Order: sequence, then structure tokens, then C-alpha cells
Amino acid sequence: MTFKELHIIEPILRALKAEGYAEPTPIQEQAVPSVLTGRDLLACAQTGTGKTAAFAVPVLQRLNAENQQRPAQPDGGKARKIRALVLTPTRELALQIFDSFRAYGRFLRLRCCVVFGGVNQNNQVQALKRGVDILVATPGRLNDLIGQGFIQLDQVEIFVLDEADRMLDMGFINDVKKVIAQIPQEKQTLLFSATIPPEIQEIADRVLRTDKAVIEVTPSATTVEAISQQVCYVDRPNKPKLLVHLLKNMDIPSALVFTRTKHGADRVARQLQKADIPAHSIHGDKSQGARQAALEAFKKGNVRVLVATDIAARGIDIEDLTHVFNFDIPEVPETYVHRIGRTGRAGQAGTAISFCEINEAADLKAIEKTIGKTIPVLTDHPYPMQETEAVPKAELQRQRRERAAAYAEQAREAKQKRAGKSKQKAESAATKAAAGAEKPAAAQQPKRQASPAAPGAQTPKAQQEKNRQLQAGKKDGDPSANPRRQGKQQAPAQDRPGAQAQKSRKGQPAAARKESRPGQPGSGERAAQSRRRAPRPKPYEYRDNSRMKDDIVTYAQDWGSASLGSLRQDGRKKPEDQPLSGNFIGKINK
Repeated sequence: MTFKELHIIEPILRALKAEGYAEPTPIQEQAVPSVLTGRDLLACAQTGTGKTAAFAVPVLQRLNAENQQRPAQPDGGKARKIRALVLTPTRELALQIFDSFRAYGRFLRLRCCVVFGGVNQNNQVQALKRGVDILVATPGRLNDLIGQGFIQLDQVEIFVLDEADRMLDMGFINDVKKVIAQIPQEKQTLLFSATIPPEIQEIADRVLRTDKAVIEVTPSATTVEAISQQVCYVDRPNKPKLLVHLLKNMDIPSALVFTRTKHGADRVARQLQKADIPAHSIHGDKSQGARQAALEAFKKGNVRVLVATDIAARGIDIEDLTHVFNFDIPEVPETYVHRIGRTGRAGQAGTAISFCEINEAADLKAIEKTIGKTIPVLTDHPYPMQETEAVPKAELQRQRRERAAAYAEQAREAKQKRAGKSKQKAESAATKAAAGAEKPAAAQQPKRQASPAAPGAQTPKAQQEKNRQLQAGKKDGDPSANPRRQGKQQAPAQDRPGAQAQKSRKGQPAAARKESRPGQPGSGERAAQSRRRAPRPKPYEYRDNSRMKDDIVTYAQDWGSASLGSLRQDGRKKPEDQPLSGNFIGKINK
């Protein structure tokens, strides 16, 4: 069967061809016709079966058909309401579904938006304000934006709940119920889940209509059959060494390594980096930016190995991923299927290698029972398992608690070390600030007395008195002090009006000096008087050279100097108190 036989419209067929889709997968063959007819759907399918396209393609086609019947919107689409809502548990999976909608609907006039937590919401809010047809969201951020009034779900026609069992495992089931309460009852609901536990069955019975279509795709019939699975029995201390050995001696261009714990993922990534193998780790404690950066580096080939926890197992979709390593055997068999489903996508070949220690043998047998086959053992490696007896479960749990406590102690010591460094920096800054505050105080201390002057030398006080007398002589018109002003002898300073009053005011405080000026205007009056003064006269312009020469002679005689050189030095105003123009000064200099 082909997509054309499923009655997919031409624009979507072109997009699917551009994405490399040749024919639909089994779940797509069963789901697409039911969704196109408007029926509710309950699909039990694992990752890697093509379930994203199974609901994305028919949703796009249904919304596009409604657009053809609706009139064009003059506001450019700002009046668009959310008509399809896709709810998914993780940020990574939300981004992948968003990318799929954009890829399949590239030739359609539909708008898609994605919202998730861990990042600033401003860009997401702006995208919502521009109008959205399809919204992909995680439960937490969706409820936040609903509470803030940025999202209304009263126009939703199609509701998709993806990875429902993972929603339950991550504690989002109450958030999902809040979202369902906001959606109209008359809607089409599509529910996808790898397993159907009782809580998910309860939600399905409540939101799905009785004529729903039920689809089940078993793991043994899809992903597991296309993946080459192997197991290596190895002691726990030798697991990192075995991983390095296989990565260096096998043709493995890229690998995804799964661990049970977050600090285990970080530890494995560090050990690989020490062995000169580029590796990054992602888990729930990483920020959204760090997780996306690590995932992008892995997709681009800048990093060869990506170490992840089970939370990220369903949120990673990497094309051409050839190898998956189970560093720790998962305790739940379904988790094993989710992990290895990252390789062998869409029926392609892939390899899954699991490291099993003696205490994980029981978990391995449960996995083999679930998938219905025995996993072959890989014995060609230098670290065969030496332990022959499993540790009792109570002892194993105690060891795990001890390892967790040791890791917590290391983290606490690292935090205290960072706090100590911060405290030292703060103390150093406080010491520098205190030293800076002491400098002005030191400047106010009395200066040390100068050493006695040599015999015959003038003391500083005598030198100051001599300078004062010279300045007084210049002011009083002393010919010896100012020989150029011999022709204009002025009265002594003590005989000038106001001199005695000025002398008596000297040494008084500022307030007393101000009060001892009878009849003097205040600062406000002086400012007003200065504004009322006559404007400065314009420079005098000479139109006749003979007139200019007469003024030069008069100017020289009046100041007691017939030298034009002295005019260039002293002459700044005409006798009529008009400033000389630039033309006049220029001619004098010539």
C-alpha cells in the first residue's frame, strides 16, 4: 500500500516524498483512514513505529480541508484559534513532533507552534499572539500559559495525547486531566501509549467515544525484529573499560548509551572523555539549553557518544543511529524496548549491546521473556565476568544506597568548596573597600613639619610675604612692579573706595561677610542685574585705512608706547571701548 492509496492530498504527498517516505508503516496504514473519517483512536505502539506521522498526516489534511471552506482572513491570520492540540511528556519529543508537523505541512497554509518549559516564555507567547492552528505542548508550560490567559482551548477540534504511559510515569497525569477539562467535549481524541496501565485505561474510557478505533502494534512484530541484539556479561567495575574497548575497536560512528541514574550518565561521559572519546550527557537535571546543545552536537557529528537516562529515552529521534548501549540493564522490560527503539528506525538495521552484571541477570531474563527471544551473548572481549554468585537483593540495595550517599557527599563537598571560594572573594573585596575608605582619613592627618631651613635661606613664610608684596605692587600701580603702566598711576589700595571695608571683612566667616555688605544685592538680584545688562557691542569694522591708521597712533600714544610690537601684546580694545575686529588685529600683525 502507498500513501496515495490512503487518499493523502498532493501537497502532503510531495512533503512525504521530500522526507524520504516510500510507503506507510503498519500503524500508519491502520491509523490514517480512521483519523481521516473523524473517529477516535486508541493506539498501543512503541517508539520507532512511525506513530508521529500516523497522527500528524491526517490531522494536517483535516485542518487543511476546513481552511478551504473558510473565507480568507483579512488580518493575516491573527484571528486563528487553536484547532489541534498535541500533548507530549518531554521537551525533546515536543520539538520533534513540531518539526514533523512543519515538514509534512510545508506546502500547506497552516501555522504550528510549540511551547515547553525550561526556557523563557516570551518568544512562545509572541508566536501564540500571531495565531496558531496546531499547538504542540508539554503539560506544565501549557497549564502555566492557560493560567496567564495566553491560551484558550475552547476551539480545539482534535486532541492528541502522545506517550500517555510516560505521562503517568513522570507524574503529569493530574496536569493532563486539567488540560482535558479545558477542551470541548465534542472533539476527536487520539491516544497513543506504549503500554495501557489501569490509570491510562481509565482516561481512555472517559475521553474516547464508544466507536473508537483500537490499534495494537506489538514490539516483536516491529522494532525488535529489525535490531541486532547482543549481551556482554561483565563485572560492574569493568563496564567503563569494556565500553571504551568496544568504541575503539568496532566500527561505531555514533552511539547512544543509556544509564539508570543521572550521576551515572555524567560519570560515564567523563570516563569516555578521559579516553579521548568525545561524549556528552543529558538527563533531567540538565537545563533545556544544555540538553538541546548536546543533542544538536550529537546530530551534527561533533560528538560521537551521547549518554542519556530513561527520561530522555523517548525524547531522542536521531536518523542513521547505528548503535545503542545499555550500560545498565533496565528493571522494566518495556524500558528496554524503548531504549533500543532509538536505533533501527523505520525498519532500518541497528545494533543494541547490553552490559549485564551478575545482579542484573534476573532483569535480563524478564526482558527476553517479553520480547520472546533469547539475546545472543558476545564473548569476544577482554573483560569476562568473574563473579559467579549474585549479591542478595537487600545487600545490592545497600550498596546502591552507599554509592548514592558517596555521590551526594562528593556533591556536597564540591558545593562547600565553591562556597569557600566565594567567601574568600567577598572577604578580599571587603578588605579592598576598607583600605580605600582609610585613604581619605590618612590624607586629613597633619603633615610632618619641614626640617629647619639652612642659614641665609628664605623661609616659606618670607617667600610668601614677598610674593604678596609683589602682587600688591602690581595692583597698586607700582612702577617697579609694572613698568608698562607708568603712565597710569593709580591711587594706593588703601585709598580706594571700599578697600578698608574689604580689609575689615577679610578673615570673617562667609555668612558674616555677606551680612557686612550693606546695600549689596543678593545672589538672585545680582543674577537678574547681569541679565539686564546691555549687550556686548559688536566688533568695530573699519572701512577706511586712513581712519584705522589714526586710531593706531592714538592707541599707541594713550598707552605710552609707540611700538606696534607692544600693541600686538597689550592692545585688545579701542579707546572708545569697542573691541577690535579680526581685520584690525590682522593688519596690525602684518
